[in-house]
Amino acid sequence: MGFSFRDKMAPSTPLLTVRGSEGLYMVNGPPNFTESTVLPRESGKSCKVYTFSKDGTLFAWNNGEKVNIINVTNKGLLHSFDLPKAVCLEFSPNNTVLATWQPYTTSKDGTAGVPNLQLYDVKTGTCLKSFIQKKMQNWCPSWSDDEVICARNVNNEVHFFENNNFNTIANKLHLQKVNDFNLSPGSQPYKVAVYVPGSKGAPSFVRLYQYPNFAGPQAALANKSFFKADKVTMLWNKKATAVLVIASTEVDKTGASYYGEQTLHYIATNGESAVVQLPKNGPIYDVVWNSSSTEFCAVYGFMPAKATVFNLKCDPVFDFGTGPRNAAYYSPHGHILVLAGFGNLRGQMEVWDVKNYKLISKPVASDSTYFAWCPDGEHILTATCAPRLRVNNGYKIWHYTGSVLHKYDVPSNGELWQVSWQPFLDGVFPAKTITYQAVPSEVPSEEPKVTTAYRPPALRNKPVTNSKLHEDEPPQNMKPHPGGDKPLSKTALKNQRKHEAKKAAKQEARSDLAPTPAPQSAPRNTITQSASGDPEVDKKIKNLKKKLKAIEQLKEQAAAGKQLEKNQLEKIQKETALLQELEDLELGV
Repeated sequence: MGFSFRDKMAPSTPLLTVRGSEGLYMVNGPPNFTESTVLPRESGKSCKVYTFSKDGTLFAWNNGEKVNIINVTNKGLLHSFDLPKAVCLEFSPNNTVLATWQPYTTSKDGTAGVPNLQLYDVKTGTCLKSFIQKKMQNWCPSWSDDEVICARNVNNEVHFFENNNFNTIANKLHLQKVNDFNLSPGSQPYKVAVYVPGSKGAPSFVRLYQYPNFAGPQAALANKSFFKADKVTMLWNKKATAVLVIASTEVDKTGASYYGEQTLHYIATNGESAVVQLPKNGPIYDVVWNSSSTEFCAVYGFMPAKATVFNLKCDPVFDFGTGPRNAAYYSPHGHILVLAGFGNLRGQMEVWDVKNYKLISKPVASDSTYFAWCPDGEHILTATCAPRLRVNNGYKIWHYTGSVLHKYDVPSNGELWQVSWQPFLDGVFPAKTITYQAVPSEVPSEEPKVTTAYRPPALRNKPVTNSKLHEDEPPQNMKPHPGGDKPLSKTALKNQRKHEAKKAAKQEARSDLAPTPAPQSAPRNTITQSASGDPEVDKKIKNLKKKLKAIEQLKEQAAAGKQLEKNQLEKIQKETALLQELEDLELGV
């Protein structure tokens, strides 16, 4: 159906496309960074938009007069369309269709405007269909990866077309006031997630359907309703087995946050759903799926924000502690995770080896407004773009070990508007072994300026006292342990706990030689305060008691008739095991 121009040969280096006051041009990727001849530089400021096809073989842009399409492989011009006002361009997954959008306008006498969303056949250049699409938000039709189905949200309905035949609506999904939808990735069976906002006291809900089974109340694969939602973001995993839903309110009625209130929900296509319990209160800044589809990372909580990786049971797998961060980016192969603080934060990045949860590097990309992984899974692009920031515009290419391999600064009177990698299909670049040694670079490293806090004259000759507003919490495998400054490995921790338990048992055996009378009135189920003499064991006992108390509260809620979530019911099932573990610890087993 679609067609691809890329030959089956060794993968070439991804190109960089740069758009700004200096024009539109392409740069060869690492290691050369020279200007590419694929696209002759379009000088001037007239370029409004550009896009690559999903496999990176086609490139389209609007030069202010026409929308042009070129073949990246042989540099040949395929088509030119007379669309000077087009501000959005998008290729279908198999390069069959180019979608263009321009702002909708009505005539002065109030008559309806002309269709502003055009769909062009890339092979022939003919216009397949034109639609009226008033809003820029969600302007582009959504295709399945094999282009068998295509969907649009029209007047609170989702219209489905098949095999790019846009003259016939093959199916409709009609729910009252469908606000948004999200088509699943991958091929058949196709699934769609739809969001309907609440009204007149009714809750908002997200439902999952399998195409084309939309009829009847039992047709939905899964359903999740919630009251606190003015808008939602729906994120499918790569295998299309589950959706993460970030539900947001514009106003936090408790007054705790200026940014409103967010909650995170998990919905699986097998009907399971759960609220993801986030240990720290505050906004949810970012949520991303790993390409493995088996875990996801959330960045959340009042600054300094926490970052945690969760599994498909919504249980925490690894806690990265707290830090100045508001974004997370998995590499294309899913083996590296970057936690970063951009926008109003300083641009600090933490690069983690996901398999071993080991920190690789901590580079700083100051004033960055954009971040993107290179399709090769080794290089990173950071940029400072206008209009977010109009000074110090430019971009940097990094190796994930923290080395800056290339840097370009826009002249002081110029601006950078957009920069991005040429995309490649999954599997073109094989995953490489992770290295921790910084790769060599010819770009001189910039030492970040150390800024000292202002001190009033009366305190300048007195010793500095270090005081922090917030104590940063280290990642779970770097927390200090008694008896040593270095973090212990999993095996060492296990052995240390066994040794401490034996030691505690011996101490208890000695104390049993001189027993003290116990009070007769103590109830059997009451968990007595114990001090094993070991801070690590005491801490574990305290945590177990805390979990058991939470289980008691959940049981009370269930007895009162409240419907519990799946993960809350799983917690209750763990009560026996927790009681046994507590008993063993208190006896020093």
